[in-house]
Amino acid sequence: MTRTTQSQELRVAAIQQTCSNDKHISLATSEALIREAAAQGAELVVLQELHATLYFCQTEDTSVFELAEPIPGPTTQRLSALARELEIVLVGSVFERRMNGVYHNTAVVFEQDGEIAGLYRKMHIPDDPGFYEKFYFTPGDAQFNDGRSGFTPIRTSVGNLGVLVCWDQWYPEAARLMALAGADLLIYPTAIGWDMNDSPDERARQLEAWATVQRGHAVANNLPVIAPNRVGTEPDPSGHSDGIRFWGNSFICGPQGEFLARANDQDETVLAVTLDRGRTESVRRIWPYLRDRRIDAYGDLVKRVRD
Repeated sequence: MTRTTQSQELRVAAIQQTCSNDKHISLATSEALIREAAAQGAELVVLQELHATLYFCQTEDTSVFELAEPIPGPTTQRLSALARELEIVLVGSVFERRMNGVYHNTAVVFEQDGEIAGLYRKMHIPDDPGFYEKFYFTPGDAQFNDGRSGFTPIRTSVGNLGVLVCWDQWYPEAARLMALAGADLLIYPTAIGWDMNDSPDERARQLEAWATVQRGHAVANNLPVIAPNRVGTEPDPSGHSDGIRFWGNSFICGPQGEFLARANDQDETVLAVTLDRGRTESVRRIWPYLRDRRIDAYGDLVKRVRD
């Protein structure tokens, strides 16, 4: 039965896992960790980006489109049943086949009764060495067919979830739009790692930039952030590189950017913490960033370049 009352406390969990080229193995790993999170009292559980497969975007291969699924489909049906059984709100990830030739990197939110509460289709799509996502993913629509912005929080029994995906985490505009639409949390399912040839110093810079920018979104919007990432080394199927070592370091931080939990760069883990729902309100009374925004002066933000 879906819970209808909310306390000031919300138990949340982020899942950090390795992945397999066998979807059944990957989903079995996800399920075991979800069950562990539920056993720790989590009411909201967040999985990492593309957790059912290896990160296939290291190369461009048309056969990979066979991994895509419709929504609803096998992966969402399995996650739906798990959310219903455990009575949790669950955020999963699917390589979505929307129609012939249109595929998305999609986060799916399930309510405690297993129903799909909403979808978020990744809006910012990278195309970098080892991350050839533009070959596979169509960006999410700027507006849904009903006129809502693509940056619209998903309403659930545990709050309004500002779900974004990986590359979106580098864009303050996306976080702000979710906050302005009433998000209670910012959520970033992620698949990011190091080029095997990166120096230790470069690896450290990249990792801290990744954590810092998301903590900045927490601070600027006075919202908790949940950022699960994968771990493990995954080979480049083309053999053109040494693959990617995913850096883990999943974390949950509070509305002033404070780390509440952070994983290491090697182990599968469940990060579970209890959030105080009232902290966003109390922090915004002291640091009223939204009150003091000069919305009359930001028109040029919709330009590509101010030239």
